[in-house]
Amino acid sequence: MEYTKLGRTDLRVSVAGLGCGGGSKLGLETGESEEHSIRLVRSAIDLGVNFIDTASSYGTEVAVGKAIKGIPRDQVVLSTKFHPAWAGVVNNAETIVKGLENSLRQLGVEYVDVFHLHGVYPRWYDYVMSDIVPVLTKEKEKGKFRHLGVTENAPQDHQHEMFQRAFDDNCFDVIMLAYHIMNQNAERFVFPRSQNQGIGTLIMFAVRSIFSTPGRLKAEVNELVGQGRLPDWIMNKDNPLDFLLHEEGASSVIDACYRFVRHQPGADVILFGTGNLDHLMENIASINKPPLPIDDLLKVRELFGHLEGVGLDYPGGSGPKTELSVVNEEIDTSGLRCPIPVLKAKKALRSMDAGETLRVISTDPSSAVDFIDYCDNTGYELLESSKESSSFIYVIRKT
Repeated sequence: MEYTKLGRTDLRVSVAGLGCGGGSKLGLETGESEEHSIRLVRSAIDLGVNFIDTASSYGTEVAVGKAIKGIPRDQVVLSTKFHPAWAGVVNNAETIVKGLENSLRQLGVEYVDVFHLHGVYPRWYDYVMSDIVPVLTKEKEKGKFRHLGVTENAPQDHQHEMFQRAFDDNCFDVIMLAYHIMNQNAERFVFPRSQNQGIGTLIMFAVRSIFSTPGRLKAEVNELVGQGRLPDWIMNKDNPLDFLLHEEGASSVIDACYRFVRHQPGADVILFGTGNLDHLMENIASINKPPLPIDDLLKVRELFGHLEGVGLDYPGGSGPKTELSVVNEEIDTSGLRCPIPVLKAKKALRSMDAGETLRVISTDPSSAVDFIDYCDNTGYELLESSKESSSFIYVIRKT
């Protein structure tokens, strides 16, 4: 395992970091037991991983806490997170402090090394700076965490707008950003400033469903060709990245993806998530391999360097599951998945008559903010915004 210094912090971290969220959540999301998750975390530590990232919303803090019990605290670097805005509810500073304290209890520790404000939208940044950061600074002084971090909501912030403002304020020691082989614009918008200011970086989205789901990459590439964003020769290839797979190159698409982000200047920790021990070992091995051959890197940048917003889906597939049903009309959309539920609502609303009502059921907890903003800006009327079990219900009237 290779190690590096996390930006301007004094943290020595493994270049491979175990992400405990995503579509797997250490296997808990796919039906594995807590004991399995604990073994997975311990296996990662045995393989040299010392950076572990979780969050209050992942439901994995307890498993992580049990896995690290008995390990000297200074041998593990813990990162956790709490949302300043969640399911349409804006959390005040008191709620976030309680979330931090609950994370400490769940993890069984007195402090975490990095505490992040989780998934901050650009529109919430002023609120975060005025109402949340001053209070968290006092909690840091009490020893509850060592470094303050912030993570972006990548599917809805393609140009890293929130980070541009965070760099100006320079109060976050660590940031978590989306960067992968077909979404390279962090090289323009993020890394130059993070390196200049000594801000530590955690890379998420290195491998998402666009690369790991059979057929997804081909479909995405074909769509990009149709939009004129990629050349015709790459269309209809079963594996559009097959030019990276050769004796001197990568052994698989996943291997190529991890190696691409790992050796980007300014990328400190590459986060990976899994519920499978074999995958865990493969991911760690890839992250610790040498860079891709220079000719392959040049081709990847020539092909994909101009793309933005590609492959930035929510955990578990193409995005949160959304059902749409119009009053007095049945629309069968069971199983529909989309990155931003409001986009599907817009499409449905366009085909409706004034006065008709659209009912949206979404499993995306952040979608309420989008629907509220959308209705405010378009004149549509949001009649209902509520929560039932794990679903979020919105009723919108077309005016």
